[in-house]
Amino acid sequence: MKRNCFIVAVFVIACVLLLQVGCQKEAKSPEESKTMLIRPSSEPNEPVIVPVKNVTVPEANKPGPTITFEKVVYDFGEIGPKSSNSCEFKFTNTGVGLLKIGEIETCCGFSGKLKGNKRDYAPGESGTVIVTFSAGRFRGKLTKYQHVNSNDKARPRIRLTVKAEIVPKVRYQPERLNLLLKDANAGCPEITLTSLDNQPFAIKQFKSTANSITADFNPSVQKTKFVLQPKVDLEILQRALNGSISISLTHPECPTVTIPYSTLSRFKTTPPSIIVLRAEPQKPIKRKVWILNNYNEDFEVESASSEKGIIKVLSQEEIRGGYQFELEITPPAVEGKSRLFTDVFFVNIKGGDKVLISCRGFYSSRVAPRRDEERLPLPPGKIEGPAGTN
Repeated sequence: MKRNCFIVAVFVIACVLLLQVGCQKEAKSPEESKTMLIRPSSEPNEPVIVPVKNVTVPEANKPGPTITFEKVVYDFGEIGPKSSNSCEFKFTNTGVGLLKIGEIETCCGFSGKLKGNKRDYAPGESGTVIVTFSAGRFRGKLTKYQHVNSNDKARPRIRLTVKAEIVPKVRYQPERLNLLLKDANAGCPEITLTSLDNQPFAIKQFKSTANSITADFNPSVQKTKFVLQPKVDLEILQRALNGSISISLTHPECPTVTIPYSTLSRFKTTPPSIIVLRAEPQKPIKRKVWILNNYNEDFEVESASSEKGIIKVLSQEEIRGGYQFELEITPPAVEGKSRLFTDVFFVNIKGGDKVLISCRGFYSSRVAPRRDEERLPLPPGKIEGPAGTN
């Protein structure tokens, strides 16, 4: 009997506690609500207040400007090397707010601008982004991207794509020249220019690096094929062994043809330069270098010297195809904070040729600057005496 009474008492207490919690929650509800709706009550002159929570509309979902492009990809198809090209991307503000165009991001070789430099567009108003670029001289496919920034909250940065395939409209042969100093006219072959689209063209200009290679042509003649006979100045070519020939044309899709050339030098050095690591001041280092003739020609060395006197010749020996030198390199004292020293070794060849070998040395990390460069001035009235005295 007592046990039953205890269970009933616990049940009653639990019900009372639950009622109190429910009342507290109901009492807090009006405080949490910031907006009240009033509706008529069943009793006259006694309105009933119904709490309603505020609803916040996300900023991104609010009506605003919208930039809509007619297309975001432009494909030029085939274009000529070094040709100038431009395309347009049209857009419209399809939103309800004022559209503001920001930065137009372009990649290397490309430029982008707004037609009329207009940047603000009312709802329904249209504009145009103009993209221009110059094609390179190398053939192949290219894909480039431009980005347009605006105050369109849904799409603040839109990517525009430009595609093209660079195809030469004028074929040129050879595509590269390999010249030899010992051959007549440096072994330069004739150059053939052929229109691939049967478009007649004329040659406007023929020029080369240092004007070492020239050719005769008539700028008033238009044809679909030309055969040029280049003339090489060997004396100039020896001073500019590597370079290019640039031929200007009137072809609308191939304004220029560029042909690189390289020349085998008369002499080569092994190694091509001298590198000294972990050098220490006034501590001589020995190195061997070889000077050979690329054309298997006999030659005679007249003299050898260095620019700064850091390099001295210990021995000179004639070998098959050239000469071997044993050199002594004496690193100078460290100057200031520099950890590097340089010099140039000159070899004068009989007949006027000169061979240069550069030398670079790097001091050991434990080498300190000269003490006399670190001395501080003596205090006024102080006289410096012999070492070890005051």
